Amino acid sequence: MPSFQRVALFAAFAASQISGGSSAFAPAHLGAKANLARLDTPKTSSALASSTQSDPIIGEQGEASRRFRRTVYTHDDWVNHRSPNRFSKNLFSLADSGIFKSLFKEVFATTIFASAIVSWNCVFGEYQDFSFVTHNGPMHDSLIPVLCLPLAPFSLSTSSLGLLLAFRANTAYQRWDEARKNWGMNINHTRDLVRLGNAYYDRSAVSPERAEDDLKRLALCTWSFVRCMKRHLSPEWEDEVDFKKEMLEKLPTQQAEAIFAAAHRPNRALQDLSVAIENLPMHFIRKDEIHRAATIFEDNLGSSERLLSSPIPLFYSRHTSRFLTVWLLLLPLGLWEPLGASWNHIDLIPAHFFLSIFLFGIEELATQLEEPFTILPMQAFCDKIYNWCTEIVSFEPGDNG
Repeated sequence: MPSFQRVALFAAFAASQISGGSSAFAPAHLGAKANLARLDTPKTSSALASSTQSDPIIGEQGEASRRFRRTVYTHDDWVNHRSPNRFSKNLFSLADSGIFKSLFKEVFATTIFASAIVSWNCVFGEYQDFSFVTHNGPMHDSLIPVLCLPLAPFSLSTSSLGLLLAFRANTAYQRWDEARKNWGMNINHTRDLVRLGNAYYDRSAVSPERAEDDLKRLALCTWSFVRCMKRHLSPEWEDEVDFKKEMLEKLPTQQAEAIFAAAHRPNRALQDLSVAIENLPMHFIRKDEIHRAATIFEDNLGSSERLLSSPIPLFYSRHTSRFLTVWLLLLPLGLWEPLGASWNHIDLIPAHFFLSIFLFGIEELATQLEEPFTILPMQAFCDKIYNWCTEIVSFEPGDNG
């Protein structure tokens, strides 16, 4: 049968499968709109507290696993990370991989499609029995052809697909790296700001009690900003209850309530920090130096807000997703002839299964890295900042002997 007739018949078959409605390849933004509409609805404290059990966004495997990726490494972790057994350990834990679980529907759909191609071609072409004797299929003499394509189009398009995936993965990692550096700057400059405030404080002008109160307020206002920034960059259903609880425990009630009521909480916290700096008894040149350290927090916040509100251009992500999906759906047709040496071309199914896992996995890794804040250990950063700041302001002149 002429090749164009084969292509026309395959197109009709594919269209009938798509019209049947496979949810595995439904565009993510369609479901996301409904989820975002739910998030825009105000929630009570009790609803927020139970949201981890009820919200379908968190219930999805990909979203649920993000909180377990907020790793902070120690020396022991690095030793384990460099273990010579890491290859076998990672290979045998494939079924437990969060990436694999997130991609189960897509991989299952493409593998079922590959299995359908094998079954189709055995029915309408030839098949081998268990004695490896070749027979004509039940519908061999019908007008319906065996579905296959030459491998050349896939070979020619592989480099283009690789470039799309590599650019997307690299750009997503750069976004994660920038977010991590923003928090690294927060950690560095919170310590720097509190250290300068403690060192420059003119203790001769005030009582020891006033000095202790001023420096404690400076430390708390510094921590308050990074904690507000963490809440600002986190989903409401994950952090709002814990945020309010922490703020009320550590800050004066009036200050905490003022932050809760602010339209932009990090700005309010930064204003409190600026006032705390301004109230410190010291030379104005030294105050200006501390204010410059606080200004860096605003830069980090602005950079983080840009990352949160501006994804990789959606048309690029969608085109990459469509290219990859169509490429993998059609790949069994290209692998039919090259894998013909196996019994009934059965090698096509496991080969396509693993190719789907690893190629979809690259796209999934990029998607998970693209929004970096819910996989960064921001709570651990905030806790460390609180501990370090409160310790630094406890240092007094003469502690070094």
